[in-house]
Amino acid sequence: MEIVVTLDVMLAKRKMRSKDLAAAVGITEQNISLLKSGKVKGIRFETLARICAALECQPGDILEALPAP
Repeated sequence: MEIVVTLDVMLAKRKMRSKDLAAAVGITEQNISLLKSGKVKGIRFETLARICAALECQPGDILEALPAP
């Protein structure tokens, strides 16, 4: 199973820029970029909770489990 980050989709739905999300969450724009590209191995629950609060969404709205290729 593969976990895919769909953060870019939720940002578009909320009409929010990565820069604004980074400021609201308290992490760097670079970290937001890495999350959007799926190049991270993990995320702290605290950071995930802050992202969800800023975007007014649930973790399942920005994380998707796909079957292994």
